[in-house]
Amino acid sequence: MYAVVRTGGKQYRVANNDIILVEKLLATKGDTISLDDVLLMGEGANIKPGGSVKAEVLDQIRDDTIIVFKKKRRHNYRRRNGHRQHLTVLKITAIGDVKAEPKVKKVAAAPEPHVMDASNLSLISGVGPTIEKKLIAAGIKTWDDIAAWTDADIEKWTTELKLGSRVKREEWVEQAKELLAGKPPRAKIDQAEAAKETK
Repeated sequence: MYAVVRTGGKQYRVANNDIILVEKLLATKGDTISLDDVLLMGEGANIKPGGSVKAEVLDQIRDDTIIVFKKKRRHNYRRRNGHRQHLTVLKITAIGDVKAEPKVKKVAAAPEPHVMDASNLSLISGVGPTIEKKLIAAGIKTWDDIAAWTDADIEKWTTELKLGSRVKREEWVEQAKELLAGKPPRAKIDQAEAAKETK
């Protein structure tokens, strides 16, 4: 259902819940007014002249400034004026007997908590792509495997995979346990702190 109304010397095609700007009307914010100068209303082939349209006054505002500049050549005549038109913001609430249905706001579903992949060994600080490949090739594929390491295991894998002192220095076992407990990766925390220091 739509209607064509005339107000302030202009015509507007409106439907329910439309918001339009019209020439200033004598009404205050929150008032409900009736636009009686309806040229036609209807839907599809069922169109008839006349009727009534009801609207709610949302606000009384002023339009953007328009510069009016006049000049006459060779007469030293220049005039510059500005104009801001007063406007009324209307929301169409009913066309004829059809009232606007209130719009229902959709509530966004809460995002699902991010679950980290336990097989992503690179989240452990000190484990790069090359070392991650070495660990996977040796059968160490999850954080559980590293969290279960004993001192003997650390010495064994340090020697076999040539890891140097980085396992104890970077505290891989502690990091793996923290990741299993749901704490954020130390590598990302270190990167965030480094980014703050450089700013």
